[in-house]
Amino acid sequence: MDNGAGSYRRFLDGDDDSFVEIIKDYKDGLMFYINGIVCNLHTAEDLTEETFVKIVTKKPHFSGKSSFKTWIYAIGRNVTLDYLRKNSEIKAYPSEEKIYLSADEEDFEKTFLKEERKIILHRAMCRLKPEYRQILWLIYFEDFSNKEAAKIMKKKVHNIEVLVSRARKALKEELEREDFIYEEL
Repeated sequence: MDNGAGSYRRFLDGDDDSFVEIIKDYKDGLMFYINGIVCNLHTAEDLTEETFVKIVTKKPHFSGKSSFKTWIYAIGRNVTLDYLRKNSEIKAYPSEEKIYLSADEEDFEKTFLKEERKIILHRAMCRLKPEYRQILWLIYFEDFSNKEAAKIMKKKVHNIEVLVSRARKALKEELEREDFIYEEL
């Protein structure tokens, strides 16, 4: 059992401080993942908060069939998709469209990624289809396995493998347009 699951169990037993641990451990990564879907840091912050509020108020059952991190990211993704459906904001950004980040997003990006190469990589990812951004983020930034990513994205493992391959190819093409030197992409 990973630490998040233990903290969640303690929270369900009445230890409110253990939920603070969960927020501290998962908030930044979850927010950055959600930002990859909605491409708006303020919305991502709200949706991350809504994810944690949902967990606190509804106290969904964690079965342990996946890692706690997989479980919490799946809840965050569902909250995000519900938001997008309700607000009809599902958009595919064309690869030629420039994505300009607000000052808050720039600060968050620099704090979270730190290295210039990773910032360039992140910006190239923002020009990819949302589904490609999601899978690359889950697999390469969050170190989820294909099986875990399949659970989060509600797809079959084979579909995830195909999606990863296509996303990597699209990202490679984006990086080549910027003359980015990459290793083993």
